Amino acid sequence: MIYNRRGASLNGWGTTLTLLLAGLVTLPLEIRAQESESQTVTITGKKEPVVKKIDKTVYDVSNMARAENGSGQDVLQSTPEVSVTADGRISVKGNSQVTVLVNGNQTAMMSGSGDERAVALQTMSGADIASIEVITNPSAAYNANGGAILNIVLKRNRKPGANAQIKGSAADHNLWNVATSGDMTRANLSLHGNLAFRHDGTLKFRESEVGWNNPVTGQNGQTRQISEVFVRRTVESAALGVDYALSDTDSLSLSARYNERRSRPLFDVFNENRTGIADTVYHRISYGPNQQSDGSASLSYSHQDQGTALKAMFQHSDTTGLIDKSYRDVFVEPALDTVYSRGATRSARRLNQATVDWSQSSGHGQLGMGLDFQDKIDDMANYQAAVDPSTGNETPDPATTNSYKVKTTLTAAYLTDKIRRGKWEALLGIRAERMDLQVRPALSPMQTGHWQTFNPSLHLQYAFSDKTDLTFSYRRSLQMPDPRDLNPFTTYIDAQNLSRGNPGLKPQLLNSWEVGANTEVEKLSGSVSAFHRISRDTVTDARSFADSVLVTSKQNGGEARSTGITGSLDWIPDTGLSLGVDGGVYQVTLATPDLSSLVRQTGISGYINLRATYKTGRDDLSLDAHGQSAGIAPLGRYGATSNVNLTWKRQLNKTLSLTVNANDIFDGSKRTYRTDTTTFRQTGFDHFVARRLYVGFVKKFE
Repeated sequence: MIYNRRGASLNGWGTTLTLLLAGLVTLPLEIRAQESESQTVTITGKKEPVVKKIDKTVYDVSNMARAENGSGQDVLQSTPEVSVTADGRISVKGNSQVTVLVNGNQTAMMSGSGDERAVALQTMSGADIASIEVITNPSAAYNANGGAILNIVLKRNRKPGANAQIKGSAADHNLWNVATSGDMTRANLSLHGNLAFRHDGTLKFRESEVGWNNPVTGQNGQTRQISEVFVRRTVESAALGVDYALSDTDSLSLSARYNERRSRPLFDVFNENRTGIADTVYHRISYGPNQQSDGSASLSYSHQDQGTALKAMFQHSDTTGLIDKSYRDVFVEPALDTVYSRGATRSARRLNQATVDWSQSSGHGQLGMGLDFQDKIDDMANYQAAVDPSTGNETPDPATTNSYKVKTTLTAAYLTDKIRRGKWEALLGIRAERMDLQVRPALSPMQTGHWQTFNPSLHLQYAFSDKTDLTFSYRRSLQMPDPRDLNPFTTYIDAQNLSRGNPGLKPQLLNSWEVGANTEVEKLSGSVSAFHRISRDTVTDARSFADSVLVTSKQNGGEARSTGITGSLDWIPDTGLSLGVDGGVYQVTLATPDLSSLVRQTGISGYINLRATYKTGRDDLSLDAHGQSAGIAPLGRYGATSNVNLTWKRQLNKTLSLTVNANDIFDGSKRTYRTDTTTFRQTGFDHFVARRLYVGFVKKFE
């Protein structure tokens, strides 16, 4: 039995949206003729590039040159306070527990594992993003899931009349993308949509050396793996949105998005296994295919009148994926027949979310309250079978063929109160949450868990002067386990390694404090802050042996502490030049279970981001550089990485621009790692090659 569940075709979406966007391109002349009898006055103002609020910082990236040809990951990487590695690992001011929202909402696509989220960001067009909201300590109005929040706000043009654009870019390795978008606003109705096709990919080098020993039997062994693969991926995406003003105070919005990704990577993994009893050297060759599709649809209502605001939203999103793990083992030593195996992992996630948010101006500030309902189902299945090459018959492995569902239900109510008194401003919040977790293994009893919590938040700001303010923030929250870590079955990795989840995992408890100051002096602006974070019941790896095979599982019981200082400085000496730097240094302390003892580690880490832009006439030149130091991981360490990017944008005329992106020009994305436990030792590196040279254009129709 092979799982082969593909997403729906884009043909229907493509035909409809192509006709729509083609019409939007030709509408401006028609609308101008219809509107020529009336006089229109348009007032425009320059949007502030950075807006600091009491609970978040908003960065305007709508005109970022790198975004023209770049991805969503490129935009996040170029955002201050944010660090993103080439393989998509995100941290905010050193905090790796990050929730990514789109237009303020969670989606099935972004709520998955780090690998799933990385692919989603790497295939999202950066040109579609209007701003990034960085929320280091979220207020009680947000479901923080234990960490910081990055909210990606997408562009939504509201200019009178009709507008459209087409853009495309190409890079080395035969990578390219093309997209078209358009919007139309007439009277109370606004319509906007886009279509995009990407042919991208990533070159990956990996090397790993593993040594293990069984403390009970004394058996030991070593495994060495080397692989190189270029994952070529095709991405089709479409989006459509409609906004309708019911009155001067009420409006409705409907939006839908769809993405489909396909890849067929050729993996050739060289393996050396040495156990002292029998040594084997072989190539493991796999062809895929891998595929993923995801979509979302939301309906929202907004009412704003005389200091009162009411927002209600319902959203459904889902994502399905298939990773084909079929392979053949070609033995070098000893000389054996080729071994064939059929394997696949299918996953499906469905997320339904409904929110209601109400706020009312008061004599002391603003009172707010809301409800948040989320229902998420992760449906996963693994298949592993030996294949007889002469007959093609498959013999499933009952130990590694399984399926299970994880249902997570969240019900939350929150209350916030913004108080202003003289130079003081405070945002108080309390969030009451109930979490229900169900793990349903196939043909086995269901396991359940329930948690109720009251999580407070506090944000204070004191205006020391017109240009300087002091801040303080605190947030407590829970982080739910990754559904993959709740797998009650065994998953095959290789002949010496198996993985098994733990359906008994409970949420991690996190507390975060931050105190800081912001100031402006003529053409300089800067900030400095200190933070302290604590994570308890941290999920860590647990290793054991079954029939001389290493089994890696998960357990609660770890603890993590992080204390550090961060700062930023921006200088705009004239209208054409701007320079900026932000970074931080922090001490991390980890307590991780290892067999019967608790291992404590302490290390210093840091990051730095540099950025410079220069605009003159029709040219826009920008540079951003990023560095992440080495640091500690549970029972191990990871190495330093760097990334330097250069972008040149030329405005050829009023409606046509050319952009050249040189990404990771010094190829600094190689990341080493080391793990050292009582039973398991591993060293290696992952090198996701991000060096690219893109050349692209944007043509606007107004």
